[in-house]
Amino acid sequence: MSTENTTTATTPALRALESDDSSVRLQAALALGTTPDPGFVGTLIERCAVEPEFYVREMLTWALTRHAAGATVPALLDEVRSERAQARSQALHTLSKIGDRRAWPAITPALLSDPDEEVARTAWRAAVVLVPEGAEHELAVVLATQLGRGDRETQLSLSRALIALGEVMLPALGAATTDPDPLVRAHAIATEGLWRDPDAGFEFAIEEAKRVVALGGADKEGR
Repeated sequence: MSTENTTTATTPALRALESDDSSVRLQAALALGTTPDPGFVGTLIERCAVEPEFYVREMLTWALTRHAAGATVPALLDEVRSERAQARSQALHTLSKIGDRRAWPAITPALLSDPDEEVARTAWRAAVVLVPEGAEHELAVVLATQLGRGDRETQLSLSRALIALGEVMLPALGAATTDPDPLVRAHAIATEGLWRDPDAGFEFAIEEAKRVVALGGADKEGR
């Protein structure tokens, strides 16, 4: 089938991305990924920014990964700078799935400390995938500035990102265990605990870390 005929055949799928029925949108994304065409990329990315259903967004990301990186990566890099949090988050997620390290310069300290929790978590995961060899220590230092941030889910995401960098993250983590902020210290200690014993679980690690921090404070007061 020619490119023109393929595009014509999948035009209904492009329109179906706007359907009120999430199952129809899912099937449309599947169809567009099954028959990739550079002409679909813009619409797929635009839909990622507004799609409310997680499983449909995952299919949209899959459809984008089926297209050539030369067509998707530049457009996704533009989307990373969007004012819409979901657009930034989904673009980062898709870039991490594509795995093209040409996207690394877009993973800025501003994105890694994005005020939106979901964007920040996605940026951490993408950074670990895209970081070039030799830049892991620098990334660990930036990630360590986010220790103590957010709820348990956010903190666990950051711990996993740091641990995924391997031993290179230990100096930055070690420095954070003496941070004046007890939340930062506890998170750093918990991450060290997970590094040593991945089977312990984050909940146990963070509670144990809080106990250590509290005892350290009590020791200081008793002096």
